[in-house]
Amino acid sequence: MKKYAFERRETKYIIPNERFADFLTDLAEHMEQDEYGRHLIQSLYYDTDNYQMIRHSMEKPVYKEKFRVRCYGLACADSLVFLELKKKIDRVVYKRRIAISYETYQTWLAGGAFPMDEKQPQISRELAWVFYQYPDLKPKVLISYERLSYFSKADAQFRVTFDQQISYQSEPFDLSTLNNRALVAPELGVLMEVKALGAYPLWFVELLNQYQLQKSSFSKYAQTYQRHLRKEGAFYDVSKCVS
Repeated sequence: MKKYAFERRETKYIIPNERFADFLTDLAEHMEQDEYGRHLIQSLYYDTDNYQMIRHSMEKPVYKEKFRVRCYGLACADSLVFLELKKKIDRVVYKRRIAISYETYQTWLAGGAFPMDEKQPQISRELAWVFYQYPDLKPKVLISYERLSYFSKADAQFRVTFDQQISYQSEPFDLSTLNNRALVAPELGVLMEVKALGAYPLWFVELLNQYQLQKSSFSKYAQTYQRHLRKEGAFYDVSKCVS
């Protein structure tokens, strides 16, 4: 969680709940769970008044970006939160972020100056520039989920994460409590994300084939927008979210 810049490909798959335990057992022969165990992640997505960022992202352009505030666990006085810009260019994901105190974040949220991380001045300037590009950028939805993370015993750069109980809250955007959260997609199984730059190990390809798992284009923010935020309130079947 201490890295401030990332570059990798992220590919998603949906695992049926009834097959998840068996999949984890097979995965554990090659990968280890990280030291955080099952943990809560909260992501507060920022967007313009007309949801310009997410609408552009849903058009599947070559370049797209999202700005979010990320918190690990429930926020308290001594918590750190991360201001993060996630870019995707031709299927490669780049993340740039800074860490600030929860108190500093609350000051900024209340109308203070954009916070700068003295240890990461260049990234701080990049994040601040986003708000010059989008003057009406503001919090739009808070999405939370429980995550398990695994890394390869042979290659620590090859990681697999599993997200469950993906929930959302429109307002208030309170990082210190889980009250008033609702499931984004109640029918969803477990969302698996594979994070790697190179090719998958052969054993993992065989595991995907064994469990007949196919790539999915499920996006937490996009699905929340499609199902719950946009005025039409259209319903999107997870089974159709396959790239």
